[in-house]
Amino acid sequence: MCGIIGYTGSANAVPKITKGLEVLEYRGYDSVGIAARTSDGVTTVKCRGRIGSLEEKLERNPIENCTCAIGHTRWATHGGPSDVNAHPHRAGRVVLVHNGIIENYKVLKEEMMKKEVTFLSETDTEVAAAVLNDCYAETGDPMTAIRQATAKMKGSYAFGILFDEFPGEVWAVRTGSPLILAKGQDGYYLASDMTALLPFTKEYYCLEEGQLAHLTPTSAVLYGSDENPKVPDWSITAMTPESAQKGGFKHFMLKEIFEQPEAIMKSVSPRIVDGLPNFSADGITADFWRQVKNIQIVACGSAMHAGLVGGRLLEEIAGVPTSSYIASEFRYHPPLAVDGTLVVVISQSGETADTLAALRYAKESGLPTVSIVNAVGTTIAREADRCVYTYAGPEIAVATTKGYCTQVSVLYMMAAAIAHATGRIDDTEARDLARSIAEDAPKAVLDMLERSEELRQMSARLAAREHIFYIGRGLDYAMSQEGALKLKEISYIHCEAYAAGELKHGTISLIEEGTPVIAITTEAALYDKTESNVREVRSRGAYVIMLCREDAPNPETSADEVIYLPTKSTAASLFAAMTAVQMLAYETADRLDLDVDRPRNLAKSVTVE
Repeated sequence: MCGIIGYTGSANAVPKITKGLEVLEYRGYDSVGIAARTSDGVTTVKCRGRIGSLEEKLERNPIENCTCAIGHTRWATHGGPSDVNAHPHRAGRVVLVHNGIIENYKVLKEEMMKKEVTFLSETDTEVAAAVLNDCYAETGDPMTAIRQATAKMKGSYAFGILFDEFPGEVWAVRTGSPLILAKGQDGYYLASDMTALLPFTKEYYCLEEGQLAHLTPTSAVLYGSDENPKVPDWSITAMTPESAQKGGFKHFMLKEIFEQPEAIMKSVSPRIVDGLPNFSADGITADFWRQVKNIQIVACGSAMHAGLVGGRLLEEIAGVPTSSYIASEFRYHPPLAVDGTLVVVISQSGETADTLAALRYAKESGLPTVSIVNAVGTTIAREADRCVYTYAGPEIAVATTKGYCTQVSVLYMMAAAIAHATGRIDDTEARDLARSIAEDAPKAVLDMLERSEELRQMSARLAAREHIFYIGRGLDYAMSQEGALKLKEISYIHCEAYAAGELKHGTISLIEEGTPVIAITTEAALYDKTESNVREVRSRGAYVIMLCREDAPNPETSADEVIYLPTKSTAASLFAAMTAVQMLAYETADRLDLDVDRPRNLAKSVTVE
């Protein structure tokens, strides 16, 4: 959600912080700021708006001789976007930046006000700074103050902290929200996202839950609950700065759509051994799959929609009853679990707050858990009993594309693995299924991308409307929900998905002359039923785009526009349709000249509940 970057070392800190903030823009933000340590103390510069506004302020009033600083991009939660609500926040002799939410901030604020503390902002972060300063005033020791202050806080947080009496030092602690340390040739860094560190170094360490870090220009020291100091065990990331650049594409989202064929192959190939689906490299054996009698998929947003598609595949291919749950609801109305229940949690970032809370609830309930995660070493990846990584690579655009498609591809392969392990399909069927996922799906995406101009022409009718509907049945209804989300989150056009058979039960009253309806019909057995619904909406004036298999009977007589899908396999049809709806959303938003990569009010990694 928000972004943090910090540095202490021998080089000029300000350009490093502003560069890191620029890299973090993709996470979504509405204000930005920096706190820089100089010989005169800590100077804070912050403002509402984009990083360009901050850079203009810094140009007018340069910060000289600074080798230690912290910075932040904020996405408003407590208090609207404003200069005063922007981070960093100061309280007494403490300055900090914060990702997350302090849930009991009102109680803490009342306690601080009784001590005659005056607050300037509406944020929970300034409250956190005040509590920390209060503890620091009593102890004079940063580590003790941090421990005492965070013990009073409920919620999630990743803090980057400067203390007035400790020049050149940055302190950090995390609970619930991610924070990464890094080692460079000219000093040490911290950030909420590895991408912010790539311009400077590849050596990194992910802070563990509750772990505290102390950075100086020449050292990085960690403290756990036992308070014994230790040196980070540095890892080397395979990410490169180039992997986070647009590579000639107009937007990151478009680049990432085009990266999907490779991402699918990277995600499913490690799960194919001798042509058969095999998750042994992930620590999941055939015996493990045989014990699974029921699956509960838990996720948020597009990951939830991947779970809906995956759930249909798991039931149809593996014959395992599967339910999908919104993570934020999972804990409040927990579904009944029977013997053999497996909880599968899905998160691109591996830090999604609601999904993490659901994972912990499942573990507390004694249920086995498997996570499907893209970001390596993240909290959800570490805390699940087993983790299956997707290999989508860095996804910069806020609206996920290759993250979603790799999640679906892994769930597809999971369905094949369970079906094979339980004897529902034999070796020949399992090999055919694995091949279609690994080969047919990427090729279908490539073929659809070659039709980009055709899809752009269709987007003209979509961009001119205020309301758009997706319809489908079965697997296609599950895909329609992601198609509708993708369109509305980046084009700001109201778009909803409906089960095609439900139209007659109320929704069809919304159809008027020119209303776009996008019908997905990848399942041949359901084509006739959905086609009859297409005729119903078209007879009432709807402009219909139909996505259907190449062997569909005369779809041009039912729809205004037809996008033909390959019939080689179910995987081919599925991923071709997936790509088409992504491109329709992208082209519509681009035609409207919107900020495709950073849609308003949204953030890439939702690390607060």
